[in-house]
Amino acid sequence: MMKSERAKFGSKLGIILATAGSAVGLGNIWRFPYMTGENGGAAFILIYIICVLFLGMPCMISEFIIGRNAAANTARSYRKLSGGTPWMVVGYLGVLTGFLITGYYLVVSGWCLEYMYASVVGHLHGDPGFFKTYFETFETDPLKPVLWALVFVAVTHFVVARGVRGGIEKASKMLMPALFILLLVIVVSSCLLPGASAGISFLFNPDFSRVDGDVFLGALGQSFYSLSIGMGCICTYASYFGRDTDMPKSAVQIGVIDSIVAVLAGLMIFPAAFSVGVNPDSGPSLLFITLPNVFQQAFGGIPAVGYVVSLAFYALLSLAALTSLISLHEVSTAFLEEELKTTRRRAAIIVTVACGIMATFCSLSLGKYDCLQLFGTPLFSIFDFFTGQILLPVGGFLTCLFVGWYLPRKLVYDEFTNRGTLHSAVFGFYMFSVRYVCPVCIILIFLHQFGII
Repeated sequence: MMKSERAKFGSKLGIILATAGSAVGLGNIWRFPYMTGENGGAAFILIYIICVLFLGMPCMISEFIIGRNAAANTARSYRKLSGGTPWMVVGYLGVLTGFLITGYYLVVSGWCLEYMYASVVGHLHGDPGFFKTYFETFETDPLKPVLWALVFVAVTHFVVARGVRGGIEKASKMLMPALFILLLVIVVSSCLLPGASAGISFLFNPDFSRVDGDVFLGALGQSFYSLSIGMGCICTYASYFGRDTDMPKSAVQIGVIDSIVAVLAGLMIFPAAFSVGVNPDSGPSLLFITLPNVFQQAFGGIPAVGYVVSLAFYALLSLAALTSLISLHEVSTAFLEEELKTTRRRAAIIVTVACGIMATFCSLSLGKYDCLQLFGTPLFSIFDFFTGQILLPVGGFLTCLFVGWYLPRKLVYDEFTNRGTLHSAVFGFYMFSVRYVCPVCIILIFLHQFGII
């Protein structure tokens, strides 16, 4: 039986939009603006961009090199390039990380759908106390959050099951432009509010007096988190790259798109918040408690505009979550399809069912089910902490060591330059970064997260 040719992205635009969609997620919408506001405004943005260049880009290119060279799922790619040595564990770690992230990310994605629905039917009206009660009641409900999470995983399944070109690439070409349009609509609406200039000034006025070691480490962590490094997505998508794909250029383009979305998210949130005298919080409280109240107050004089902005905002969140979930789902689907030697649709069904069950347990753990908690900590929070604080930095660290110190330099050079056909002036800088700068920075992030430094 003749082996079928591995699927490839059909265009350079498809590569950029699909991979950028993997990177652009909920973290860009709430985490980046919050960290920017807390850490010196434009000063943090400058440090973040430097971190993307020195940490994010080399890590992303490293995963590109592994994925494209092996042309296989993340686990098989590391196994193939490691020659069966213990280094292959890094690939399995990436698949596991992506799978576990999918479980709790689906829950938050389902929350976005609930709020989009609530915006459509006009439920998001009341005082600050109302929004707090609304979210807490919904979050702990045993049924509604689970149903929305299952709806989200079903939509994700529909895209992934249709394949690389017919599903992932086609969806990315529609979803990413829609995401940008919605984002720009809300940014313009927010910046035109009375008093919005104070929020814009707060975002872009650098306050270097607030810059310390914590700010640098926070920017390093955000760049790592924002670009989806260490969760198998980048490596899996790279396995669908053509041999002529300029990987350094693609990494830069994806990093630019990701950073632009993050900065625009700040322009969306801070002007509106400052116009009504509200300081943005972080996490779920920002997305589902603070901002509904902000939109209601800011556009209270023109209810129709407030309705459109609120609906657009939660549609934006849902699109950002969907583009990320498609890549996370694909990590596990590609793994099962190739390792079990089954069809894509069957592999996708297995992943969808497993992730749906996992999301159900994560959602229920936020309610009154003590059996789904460990030492009083919900399963949802455990997944969040274990993947974000441990698995991601460990996976990124080991990937840098694998590419920088284990793989033959010629193999890395050939992939980086497309076998010498591309300009290689920055290859030496890349190797220095992936060998020394990235591992040291990731260790610093890891130690800082646990309060050791």
